Amino acid sequence: MAGVRRSVATLLGAGEEEVALTGNTSEGLAMVAEAFPWRPGDAVLVPVPDFPANVYPWMHLERKGVKIRFVRRRQGRLTADDFARALVPEARMAVASTVDFASGYATDLEALGSFCREKGLIFGVDAIQSLGVLALDVKKCGINFLAAGGHKWLLGPMGTGMLYVDAALTPDLDPPLVGWKSVADEENFELHFELKENAQKFEPGTMNLAGIFGLGASLELLREVGPEAVRDRIFALCDRFAEGLLGRGLELASPLSAGERSGILSFRPQDEAAATFRHLMANRVQVSLRGGLIRLAPHFYNNEDDVEGFFRVLDKTPR
Repeated sequence: MAGVRRSVATLLGAGEEEVALTGNTSEGLAMVAEAFPWRPGDAVLVPVPDFPANVYPWMHLERKGVKIRFVRRRQGRLTADDFARALVPEARMAVASTVDFASGYATDLEALGSFCREKGLIFGVDAIQSLGVLALDVKKCGINFLAAGGHKWLLGPMGTGMLYVDAALTPDLDPPLVGWKSVADEENFELHFELKENAQKFEPGTMNLAGIFGLGASLELLREVGPEAVRDRIFALCDRFAEGLLGRGLELASPLSAGERSGILSFRPQDEAAATFRHLMANRVQVSLRGGLIRLAPHFYNNEDDVEGFFRVLDKTPR
C-alpha cells in the first residue's frame, strides 16, 4: 500500500505524507468540505454547471451558514476572470474541476491557482476528468487539496480514489470521521487519541486493499506506457473523431486547441441526442449522453478501427 501511495504522490507532484487513499472523488471532497474550519457567513466559489460530486459537498455546507457563490461556465469554459467576477469579501475557498465533464474544456489551473493565492483563497480541485491524460503538478498550480477517483482515465477499479492535502493545510482540518487508523502509532491498541499529522488521518479504518492494489497496477501500467505517449495517442484519436464529425457537418462542443483540450470530445448530433445515444449503445459503441451532447472519451488502447466502427454505426442512425 505504501508503494501505491508513492505512485499517487509521484503522479500529483506531492509528498507521500500528503496523500490519503479513499474510495472515490466524492469522499475526498466531502471530507475536506466537512473538515475545514468554516465560520457562519463564509463563502465558497463553486463552478456550475459541473459534475455534482464537486457541487453537492459545498451546497451541504449551507446548513452551517456557509454561502455558495456560483461561478457560471461560458459554454464549458472557466477562467480566473470568471472567479474574479464572482468573488465576495466573505470567500475563503474556490473549487474547480480540472476538466468540464460535459464539454471537455480544460481549466487553466496555474492561472486559477495564482488568483487564489493573490486573494487568499484555499484552492480545491476535482481531478477525475483529467488524471491519466493531462499532466498535473499540485505544487506548481498552487492546489491546496485535490480529490479524484481511480476508475476513469487511471483505469483502476471502481471504489478507489485519492485525496491530496497540502501539508500546510492539514493541521487546520478536523476530520469528520475518525477511527483506529486515524491516530499516530495505529498498531498500538492501548487507548490513545492523537491524530496523525498528515493526510492519512483521513483514512479512518480498514482499507479496500484489493482495489488499492488494482489501482497500483494500473498506475504502473500507465507509467510503463508513458504519460506523454498516453496523452498523444488520446489526442490523435480525438483528432480523427473530430475530422470525421466536422466532415459530416456536425458541431463540436469541445476545444482542440492546446491548453484547452482534454481527452473528452463532445458533439451535437444531427438527430435528437437521446435517440442517437440509444442507437450507438445498442450497437456496442460506448459513449455518454451529457446535456444534449454525445461524449466520446477514447483511451490509449483504442485504435483507428474503433474510430471507423463508430462512424459506421453513427451513419446508420435511424431518421
